[in-house]
Amino acid sequence: MASHSDPQSPLREPAWLRRLLIAVAMLLLIVMIVLPLAVVITEALKHGWNAYVDAIADPDTLSAIRLTLMVAAISLPLNAAFGLAAAWAITKFQFSGKQLLLTLIDLPFSVSPVVSGLVFVLLFGAHGWLGPWLQDHDIKIIFAPPGIILATIFITFPFVARELIPLMQQQGRDQEEAAASLGARGWTILRRVTLPNVRWALLYGLLLSNARAMGEFGAVSVVSGHIRGSTNTLPLQIEALYNEFSFPAAFAVASLLALLALLTLTLKLLLEWQHGNSLARRRSLH
Repeated sequence: MASHSDPQSPLREPAWLRRLLIAVAMLLLIVMIVLPLAVVITEALKHGWNAYVDAIADPDTLSAIRLTLMVAAISLPLNAAFGLAAAWAITKFQFSGKQLLLTLIDLPFSVSPVVSGLVFVLLFGAHGWLGPWLQDHDIKIIFAPPGIILATIFITFPFVARELIPLMQQQGRDQEEAAASLGARGWTILRRVTLPNVRWALLYGLLLSNARAMGEFGAVSVVSGHIRGSTNTLPLQIEALYNEFSFPAAFAVASLLALLALLTLTLKLLLEWQHGNSLARRRSLH
């Protein structure tokens, strides 16, 4: 049977086809990623460094940065806990409703973020199902940071679970069962067996979740109320500045999100590199 490396193999792609595919891929990357990123950076610095710093140092922008970081800092640990619990339950146990749980995990991927934001308004808004009770107890969720946190968690919680489930299914239950047979308890098994085996997938899922949390617009836009200096996250602040024709400031704030995207990409590459090195070391030991 001819192999892919055989020059006479009919499955070997012609050189011109490989070059064409690479050129098309590179062209798409340049048009869809490199050029927009270059435009954002160029427009952000168009009026000089001092104007850029003044735009970032605006009190409303600083408030948006703090709120964005706070929402991400709260949502990430909760996503990690939920993802681990869901993946553990789905891959390690048999129970009725497993398929329903998998479907619910995928729900945020199939529902529009705007619709999910409207759901929270219908639940916690002034005229929602729980609105009167919340008002009576002076609890504000919609048009306040708690609503933004809830909407962000809903949008981002599938990422960790969806990274962990395939890996944990592949690994099976042998190591956990062996640890249990030696007398290890649940928390010990989780800490010493499960977490070391899934740490790279967990970190990768958290990285994706963090990127989505900082860049989410649709659901947050519905529940935030667009209150400057209070409930505007970075994407909402960019929209507000752009609608006010403050284009240099809008591009300056947008450059922060662009830099966060580049940082996320760099961390992703580092995680993949570390994971590859870890796999190579394990293979060398065997």
